[in-house]
Amino acid sequence: MNISDIKTPAFVVYEERLRNNLELICSVKKQAGINIIMAFKANALWRTFPIIKEYIKDSTASSLNEMKLGREFLGGNVHTYCPAYTDESITEFLKGSSHITFNSLGQHKRFEGTVLSYNNWNPEKKVSMGLRVNPQCSVIETDIYNPALPGSRFGVTAEEIGCNLPETIEGLHFHALCESTSFDLKKVLDAFECQFGHLLQQIKWVNMGGGHLMTRQGYDINHLIAILSEFKSKYPWLDVILEPGSAFTWRTGDLITGVVDIVKNQGISTAIIDASFACHMPDCLEMPYKPTISESIEPDVCCKFKYRIGGNSCLSGDYMGDWYFPCELKAGDRLTFEDMNHYTTVKTTMFNGLQHPAIVLAHSDGSIHTLREFTYEDYKNRMS
Repeated sequence: MNISDIKTPAFVVYEERLRNNLELICSVKKQAGINIIMAFKANALWRTFPIIKEYIKDSTASSLNEMKLGREFLGGNVHTYCPAYTDESITEFLKGSSHITFNSLGQHKRFEGTVLSYNNWNPEKKVSMGLRVNPQCSVIETDIYNPALPGSRFGVTAEEIGCNLPETIEGLHFHALCESTSFDLKKVLDAFECQFGHLLQQIKWVNMGGGHLMTRQGYDINHLIAILSEFKSKYPWLDVILEPGSAFTWRTGDLITGVVDIVKNQGISTAIIDASFACHMPDCLEMPYKPTISESIEPDVCCKFKYRIGGNSCLSGDYMGDWYFPCELKAGDRLTFEDMNHYTTVKTTMFNGLQHPAIVLAHSDGSIHTLREFTYEDYKNRMS
């Protein structure tokens, strides 16, 4: 089977691209002398985890499901952060976590005894407690993804902590980036050191969160390594952790769709596809951003073939535009939406009962393997 033979719609993951990202991430990890772990919030396709496990085994989790997935399919340590734990969830989190980070001093006070009791009963697998802090340094333009906005519900400020951390806190965690550069990290890290540097003698580890898009073309890898190496040299007793999400699966997959109809209305031509922005590419509408379509071309003053692309759901706003093509589109044409292996499958919905795209793995040797196809039963079972 070739890519051109795959029935649409389908998410296609490319093993070779994934391995290239993993090799780069491991190179940064080795050169900087830090630990890089995988965040599942960007991608949780566990059928591809055997590839990832060859490079990275540790993960970060923000839910019990993510924690269990990391333990089952990667098998390494799980660093857990959840905005709020409950009496029902905390024990389950402890059973599968190596580190647990609290979002507030109130959460730490509430569950500190639970963690200490668990550690006393399980001395061979003690869970290290950490605290998420807010360096109040905003480098993200899109508010929905900005955890450093005034009034943020994420993390404790330096003013709240004061001169000393609670004795049982062994680490600090900050997360203020989103698909950001190493220069953004430097700004946030400077703010973190300025506000929380007096506490670093009291802890064993620092988690710099996610958003480090080191696999994006043009990212300054050497600058990132220099920043991390300098921090390590200043605080040699600290274990330094990064937990990127998108960087693992950046540009490692596409969504291949088929055109099913062309609708013309008041001078606008819309190509309706057998997938949906709202259901299958939600970040395009949320972020928002306009994905690249491989078959499209750059706009030209002479080009007559301009189209909106419309999803096949009943949501009026399920469309984006405009794209230009070298010839007229027609039913049966295939359109490839590039870079659709991060923040896609983890956020897809079955709104309208729309058929979920299959998930396909294109192996490095050229073979193609369908990892999952979805049926009516998947829709029915999810609804009740």
